[in-house]
Amino acid sequence: MNLPQIINRKNLTVKEKFYNFFATISGLTIFNMEFFKQVFIPPYEIGEIKKHMSELGVKTFPIVSITGFIIGLVLSLQSLPVLERFGATDFLPATVALSVVRELGPVITALIFAGRVSSGIGAELGSMRVTEQIDAMEVSGVNPFKYLVVTRVFATTMILPILTVYVIFIALFGGFLAVIISQNMTLEYFKNSVVSAVEFGDFIPGVAKTFVFGYLAGIVGAYKGFTTEGGTEGVGKASTTSVVLASLLILIFDMVLVKITLWLWPTY
Repeated sequence: MNLPQIINRKNLTVKEKFYNFFATISGLTIFNMEFFKQVFIPPYEIGEIKKHMSELGVKTFPIVSITGFIIGLVLSLQSLPVLERFGATDFLPATVALSVVRELGPVITALIFAGRVSSGIGAELGSMRVTEQIDAMEVSGVNPFKYLVVTRVFATTMILPILTVYVIFIALFGGFLAVIISQNMTLEYFKNSVVSAVEFGDFIPGVAKTFVFGYLAGIVGAYKGFTTEGGTEGVGKASTTSVVLASLLILIFDMVLVKITLWLWPTY
């Protein structure tokens, strides 16, 4: 029994699940190598990249706006009782700012982004694969990998850091509203506390790792969609597994990148 037959079966044995897992990892590794080989070869399809940045990034602003606002609001409301126990409520703005800038803002934005974008790319490319549109592009002399995969992955890599910076500011605004609700704290004091607490070594590493998260969200969705088999059922499976795998890889790479950041910036 070959790999596609094993993957498309519903009831897999333990041995087949391990085989499926390692086959996915090896396939994704080869797919990554092909991406880095194709990304430097002209033409660069700048128009397609701009279009995908708009479709995959700009249209994500509403959901990440709500998410960022709730993150800041809830984090402030939850942190206040804890800080009150130690008489440290004056440190609430700094606590919220550092938590959002260092970890919560980048990671939660990446997970939301992966949930929307990875599934969308997987479903779109999967539909093109099962309806033989990708095969038709190959026959007509168009490089489908360059046109469909490279442009989307490059767009997700570039747009996620922008979304993350936006979410950080929205989260800080939500935290400020929570402070107003629970405490008599002025905007000037909140702003000064945040500015004095957040340093260059806090902001840059947190945002920089979102380039990796954006790449992961794009490459996983493209891989799952580009290798889809099994008709409409395969498209649905590609969309679902794209979200799961992308989210898992984001969390794993976040753990690794945090360790690297602490090694490069001991005061981080």
